[in-house]
This record gives sequence, structure tokens and C-alpha cells, in this order.
Amino acid sequence: MTAVSRPALLTAERLSKTYGATPALDGAGFSIAAGEVVAVMGPSGSGKSTLLQCLAGIVPPDEGQIRYRDRDMLTLTDAARSALRREEFGFVFQFGQLVPELTCLENVALPLRLSGVGRRPAEAKAAELLSRLEVDDLAGKRPGQVSGGQGQRVAVARSLVNNPRLLFADEPTGALDSLNGERVMGLLVAAAREAGTAVVLVTHETRVAAYSDREVVVRDGRVRDMAGAV
Repeated sequence: MTAVSRPALLTAERLSKTYGATPALDGAGFSIAAGEVVAVMGPSGSGKSTLLQCLAGIVPPDEGQIRYRDRDMLTLTDAARSALRREEFGFVFQFGQLVPELTCLENVALPLRLSGVGRRPAEAKAAELLSRLEVDDLAGKRPGQVSGGQGQRVAVARSLVNNPRLLFADEPTGALDSLNGERVMGLLVAAAREAGTAVVLVTHETRVAAYSDREVVVRDGRVRDMAGAV
């Protein structure tokens, strides 16, 4: 695979993060361009998820620099980082993390509702995404009434409902069988590409990484770009 020669949307340099006496990141670097899909691979405990959490502004690194659209992420206030995650970032996690008390339609509309969008327009956008992810028939059901693969597609729809510039997907197929995993990844990447959304895809599975434009490997807290850059 070759690196995408587009302006960087997000860059990180010399990231270090230690938990107790255990270093999770040790001088890690990373970059992603607008619209690019980058797979972050590595064995369990290598620092993949810590890297994602730092890039998304969830966990601050001990050292290093992160710039998103020419803004220094580490100088933003907590409120500003929260707004960024709510308005410009999307998230998909291994187990979906849907709200069990809400219907699938309400779950997808939730990020828009939290941003102040009215119920009708929010649910109209949610219905559009459920249709695109081929689960519009689940709109009135609650998460406990759908399968794992269906629920993960609902979670993907929720992650895209606010038209994010950057989507963070942490082992999005880790709880699914291979058939459902392939289906979810195909729909996720197709929807992201259609919207021009960049995707940071954390995975340990080569079949999932194959959907990316570029692969990087995290090992011992450091990042190596498989295209040759560090």
C-alpha cells in the first residue's frame, strides 16, 4: 500500500504515555489525511487503543504534540475537546455501546439531539443513515432486540450522523463473526468514503485492515508505517 499524498488532517509527534511503571506509548508518531482510512495494527498491549484515545483527545499524553486542523489539541480546554468529539469526531467501539433504553432510531439520532438539533430533523437524518447501513427495519427496535451484527451497523450509523471529519473505530468487528465483520466493515468504509470522512481503524485482524488505504503497526509503544514512513 502507498501513503496518500494529501494534506494532513491530524498529526501526532513524539507521543509518550505511561501507566504506573508500564509505558503504553514511547515516542509514537501518526498522521492521517482528510478522507483517508488508516489501519492501526499490533498485538494486544502494544499501545493501539492508547494511541487512539490520545489522538481523540480522550486521554492526554504525558509528552508530545497532537495537531488537528492546525490546532494544538493539548492546549484546548476540556470543554473545547468535548465539543470537538461531539461535533467533528465519530466513534465506533467493539461492543457498539448503544443505549439500551432507546430505540435504534433514537440511538442514531442521539449525537444530533445532544448538539441541540430538533427531534424531527435529527430522526430524519438518523433514518437516512439506518437505510444506508441497511438496517432501517430496526428503527423501532431496542438494542436488546437485534443481533450483534445489526447492532454494530446501528452503531456505525450513529458514528456518522453528525457528518464527522474524523472517525475513530476501535476493534469495530472484534465481537462479530467473520461474515458479519466483513459486512460491517464494507458498509462502514463505503459510508465514510461517501461522506469524505477520515477513519482511524484500530484492529488486530488483517482482513479488517485490508479495507484501509494504509497500515501502521504499533509495537512496544512505537509506530511504524508499513508504507515506509515512521
